[in-house]
Amino acid sequence: MPTITAHLHDLQALIGREISLSELEERMPLAKAELKRDEDGELTIEFNDTNRPDLWSAEGLARQIRVHEEGKSRPYTCFVSPKEAPAVAAGAEAVIHVSPALQDVRPYIAAFLVKGITIDDEGLRQLIQSQEKLSENFGNKRAAVSVGTYRAARISWPVRYADTDPGSTAFVPLGFDEPLTLREILERHPKGIEYGYTLEGKARYPLLIDANEEILSFPPIINSRTLGEVKVGDDYLLIEITGTEMRQVLLACNILAANAVDRGGQVSPVRCVYPYDTPFGREVVTPYDFGDSTLVTAGEMARVLGQEVPLDEVATKLTAYGVGVTREADGLRVTLPPYRRDYMHPVDAIEDYLISAGYNSFELEMPSDYTVGELTAIEQFAAHVRGIVVGLGFVEIMTNVLTAKADCTERVGLPDERVVEIANVMSELYAVLRNTLVPSLLRMEGISSRATYPHRVFELGEVQVYDETADLKSRTEVRLAALIAHSTASFSEAHSYLDGLFYYLDRAYELAPVARGTFIPGRAGEILVGGKSVGFIGEVHPEVLEKWGITMPCALFEITLDALL
Repeated sequence: MPTITAHLHDLQALIGREISLSELEERMPLAKAELKRDEDGELTIEFNDTNRPDLWSAEGLARQIRVHEEGKSRPYTCFVSPKEAPAVAAGAEAVIHVSPALQDVRPYIAAFLVKGITIDDEGLRQLIQSQEKLSENFGNKRAAVSVGTYRAARISWPVRYADTDPGSTAFVPLGFDEPLTLREILERHPKGIEYGYTLEGKARYPLLIDANEEILSFPPIINSRTLGEVKVGDDYLLIEITGTEMRQVLLACNILAANAVDRGGQVSPVRCVYPYDTPFGREVVTPYDFGDSTLVTAGEMARVLGQEVPLDEVATKLTAYGVGVTREADGLRVTLPPYRRDYMHPVDAIEDYLISAGYNSFELEMPSDYTVGELTAIEQFAAHVRGIVVGLGFVEIMTNVLTAKADCTERVGLPDERVVEIANVMSELYAVLRNTLVPSLLRMEGISSRATYPHRVFELGEVQVYDETADLKSRTEVRLAALIAHSTASFSEAHSYLDGLFYYLDRAYELAPVARGTFIPGRAGEILVGGKSVGFIGEVHPEVLEKWGITMPCALFEITLDALL
């Protein structure tokens, strides 16, 4: 879970009053947080929710506590709605032009300027911490989101978010005294070594350059020393966010803008101009007001809570939690502030009401039914299979059931594959339920190129298969998938591990030739048990490997365990 450090005095300044440590600890449930350590006012705080990245900072925690005390959120006028965007864009001096080639590299950017925020030691520490939490936790180790901060007074507009040749472009990165090419940065700079995987397989690299051809940074790796070294005392900053998922990029921008306002800054928008279509158009003014809302009815409240609650009371408590509330004929329209995008259903708004009201304010009710649980047959069988595969020398991974649609289709050579999609998707990275475990193994292999070979990994978990005849047109299956990767990985080697598995399961199986886009033609087979298909095996096609940035040959197999019971 996300963990931050903050000084008590800084939290008190952000809340706007003196607050004792014990009182602060009592109010932390408002942010689903708990105090882990106190060392002379230096606090370590852990958040027990990964859906609220706006809380992962001293500013975010203080904001949630302050809003609840004041009964409503303070106005944040820096966010630009789609209706306001044309007028704001016409007057915006700061413009970023995006290169067409970045659509296939790192396509999205958002930014804002902030004045009047004097950076002291604690402010600089919190700024760096916020960047790291958003980039590492929310941004999937900079793959989806990364943040850069610059000394805005020295930047000449407009700025170009350009693509460049990694072998010929050079600048002095932070932490170095000599210029390095972008390729050398990935080979020699600590940040390049750590995050270079985000650009594997790319022929051109992203670069931020101002109108005077001064380099701001090499996203998502490192800033330049010239414009990207923020110091104590700076009071005029440019903060930009780049990434592969636009909704996440815009949300990270909004969170940082709200944090800047909370520290007394005056935020000005930046106009980002794209030469290609994006989910929010070709011209986006940021920070961006999403305007997300959901309708909560009295009936839904009563169903979830188990008791009726007056809507006026619900409105008061939700307002005190920092969301906007308006009455409608059918109930309450609850609108999130622009720095939040965690509502997927009215139940999420009801949870906010519960937190704001306090769980202890409700009467306790003991369960009326007594039940004894036990493992299902499939879970017992899965545990047995897991032990066998570990004994064969494989290491287990565990990944999300939700994934990107392209991962289950185009990136595994199956562009026409049907998948179960999320209706109210919040992020393209989590838009479908996986229908196979193969993308998880390939993704893990793609980011493990620096680990010593050979690699033997497996995953055992649920998938959702599209099925017109099933309830809700999908069915759940428990599957096992195993992958080997090294310079001579082959169908024969994967077949030997499959043989070992079935030997210890005391089951007979057959292989039949099969054509599957994931595999090299002629090096793939269908796994049959009793004449029924239960899985597949093969050598992964080079084109599929290239899409995942994998440089070693791979072979894998996948089995539906339900079919073996």
